[in-house]
Amino acid sequence: MPTDSQEQISNSSSISHFLLLPLADTRQLQLLHFCLFLGISLAALLGNGLIISAAACGHHLHTPMFFFLLNLALTNLGSILITVPKAMHNSLWTPGPSPTQDVLLKFFFVVFCAITEYYIQTIMCYDRCVSICKPLHYGTLVGSRACAHMAAAAWASAFLYSLLHTANTFSLPLCHGNALGQFFCEIPQILKLSCSHSNLRELGVLAASACLLLSCFVFIVFSYVQIFRAVLRIPSEQRQHKAFSTCLPHLAVVSLCLSALASLHT
Repeated sequence: MPTDSQEQISNSSSISHFLLLPLADTRQLQLLHFCLFLGISLAALLGNGLIISAAACGHHLHTPMFFFLLNLALTNLGSILITVPKAMHNSLWTPGPSPTQDVLLKFFFVVFCAITEYYIQTIMCYDRCVSICKPLHYGTLVGSRACAHMAAAAWASAFLYSLLHTANTFSLPLCHGNALGQFFCEIPQILKLSCSHSNLRELGVLAASACLLLSCFVFIVFSYVQIFRAVLRIPSEQRQHKAFSTCLPHLAVVSLCLSALASLHT
């Protein structure tokens, strides 16, 4: 709930800072949040650090799958470093006003990392599909140059999307104060502060984004249908199990990624 210190303003052009409200009012819950965020950050740093080190230093791991895992670890690490330290700070101390530039940059990088991660997941699905459905053409279709081009396209398109999305979101006129009920600026929080007549423009951008993400989701589903059909045609049960084992971890990560994106846009 907004506090007495919340500023009521009529236009976003006059905003010099945002107020990031704490997640809990009691000291016990604040300490609990701090411990949870600390555990999440340490686990993420350790896990992603090991993936990055192994993929970069292990010459026998210089394969397309580990190359994409390296990109995935970088995006995940970026998301954690952007959001969690501020959350830990707000759990121990009373949040102070955050300059608009800081909130804008964090908003941009959170969207950038989330969208890049989703694109990389889609590319990894393509990699698994080619590996299982067309193993004889794998070296041609998913070579080192093709991997570099796909990864570069994912990062570049996510950057452009995040830039346009950030510019559109922060150009909305705000009529309902400047207090954000989260430890970082989420899209729904900005929409709650914006004037009702200006929501249509942002909702249009979100609808276009949903169409783009839905197309990736349809591609993932179609690819896994092809994968499962190819695996079921394998005569050896042991080889079937081996093929499935390479896909199930990726499916779990895709589910987590989709959940994170859904929470970011709702």
